[in-house]
Amino acid sequence: MNVRAVAAKVIYQVVDQGQSLSTALPPAIQKIAQRDGALLQEICFGVLRRLPRLESITHALMDKPLKGKLRVFHHLLLVGLYQIKYMRIPPHAAVAETVEAAQALKKSQLRGLINAILRHYQRNQEQLDKDSITHDAGKYCHPSWILKLLQNAYPEQWEQIIEANHEKAPMWLRVNRTHNTREDYQKILAQIGIETDIHPRAKDALKLTTPCDVTSLPGFLEGWVSVQDAAAQLSVDYLNPQAGELILDCCAAPGGKTCHILEREPNTQVIAMDVEPARLIRVEENLNRLQLCAQVICGDARYPKEWWDGGLFDRILLDAPCSATGVIRRHPDIKWLRRAEDIAQLAILQSDILDAMWAQLKSGGTLVYATCSIAPQENSQQISAFLKRTHDAHLETGTIKMPGCQILPGQDNMDGFYYATLKKA
Repeated sequence: MNVRAVAAKVIYQVVDQGQSLSTALPPAIQKIAQRDGALLQEICFGVLRRLPRLESITHALMDKPLKGKLRVFHHLLLVGLYQIKYMRIPPHAAVAETVEAAQALKKSQLRGLINAILRHYQRNQEQLDKDSITHDAGKYCHPSWILKLLQNAYPEQWEQIIEANHEKAPMWLRVNRTHNTREDYQKILAQIGIETDIHPRAKDALKLTTPCDVTSLPGFLEGWVSVQDAAAQLSVDYLNPQAGELILDCCAAPGGKTCHILEREPNTQVIAMDVEPARLIRVEENLNRLQLCAQVICGDARYPKEWWDGGLFDRILLDAPCSATGVIRRHPDIKWLRRAEDIAQLAILQSDILDAMWAQLKSGGTLVYATCSIAPQENSQQISAFLKRTHDAHLETGTIKMPGCQILPGQDNMDGFYYATLKKA
């Protein structure tokens, strides 16, 4: 199929139907030529990153909006505008291919309209671009509730966070030290012309200078290396697993942290638990590729007695359900799928899980609370409230005034993440 037509459908599924990009994109990739996969991803991610700006331009160019069954063609216009404004595709080619996409979507009668609108944009691009950033939505390309959250929580850094969210995320590798040290694997990559940088804190992390297909990485199929952001890799350092321990990875899917625990300390018994059966399939796949062994359990973290009777844990990694506001650069659809009220609801869920997991921890045990959020309500405020109501909890990261460690998007080229290490008296 025409890649622009497929892109318009994916964006329609995300923006109008509320599907996540990670749900809508994989089946769409199967419908196009393999060589067009990267182009499809670039268009879909790009449109969702700059959605308000493109919507503003479209509104200025049309007398009345496309509604109902024609909504997919509204998103096709966004696809065309994005190519002209942000991509290196020659404008005439972008217009021609986008016009042809209307025929692929079985509305050839709209070809003239799409052609006229895109040509109009070309002729008046400078003024239309200027007008599209006269309001906060177009200027910052974030919904107002996220802007308010960032401005309140990070008054000196919020614009820096916005810019980081617009960047393409780097490709980080996690080297499996049961096969190679990070430095040895870096040398192996250098020998075949793949350049990498070492992360200053994450001990197994390498950043590719140029992203590549994972299958081209030496030993990938044999489990030598995995793809995982450096911020997520820090979880194993905070957890600090030791031989002979019983460890729970709570809310484990898709299993990257479970595998990292076993790579770091193979002589542990690891339980990987998650509430979604479909996502646990990914955990099993990752364990199998890396030839690692963990017990995989489906259950609700709020009610551990329903799925666990094997004794208390030495360590628990609680990667709590969250707003994912720290990984917008990897998942720009989060901006348009999340709502302000989600934060409070998630904070209640996190609190319930945190209390339930604390009861499953041995005296002297360690619990690492983690999120990929940058909302204080889910992070520092969550831990402050937990410490006030939990007499046997001792904070080991940060201070009582500012508990835990907040990583902001783009910091050391990492995703936004939060960690708090708690010790049970």
